[in-house]
Amino acid sequence: MSHGHSHGGGCGHEALGIENELEIGIHYSLFEKIDMNNVECLNEELEGSGKTVFKPYNERLSHDKFVNSDADEELLFNIPFTGNVKLKGIIIIGADDETHPKKMRLFKNRPKMTFDDTSATADQEFALERDANGLIEYTTKVVTFANVHHLSLHIPSNYGADNTTVYYIGLKGEFSEAHHHGVTICTYEARPNVTDHKNNVFDSVNHRVQ
Repeated sequence: MSHGHSHGGGCGHEALGIENELEIGIHYSLFEKIDMNNVECLNEELEGSGKTVFKPYNERLSHDKFVNSDADEELLFNIPFTGNVKLKGIIIIGADDETHPKKMRLFKNRPKMTFDDTSATADQEFALERDANGLIEYTTKVVTFANVHHLSLHIPSNYGADNTTVYYIGLKGEFSEAHHHGVTICTYEARPNVTDHKNNVFDSVNHRVQ
């Protein structure tokens, strides 16, 4: 059975039951809504490796795709979505050693963040436990992350190694398509010429009445 418990600082997380793997995989499908072509991972050792950790839940234990940090232990992911997301939970898998991330900081709707920008107050922070199997879910503040089109995920430290390794980042939540044309539709022909349309309007009304 799943059970919830939390630690100091509001860093609540839930232990996930293995028997629910299929259901969990359905919930953790937001990777499909990431604009992968524009994902950035700062301080990645191998260019393009950062985006590979966003993958299906059933591939979370595969070590074929992963990201290592380069100059130091920090990593910064800039994650744009193709619409709006209500973010509800995060799973992060690292190696079962000192390279595993120790802390995670989240920033919403701040595209193109750099390490200089991470000095700002995060929208939410978590102390991470070592999790090599994806059994721990970190619950986000739904009110804070109710309308997210871009997520920045900052890993500032690990358990003592010079570099950090991440195998999987899972995102759980709800997705809705972005609507960019609402204003255009609402203001279309804002001042119609009545003489042009009057006959057509009455004709259509009479037709509906019949």
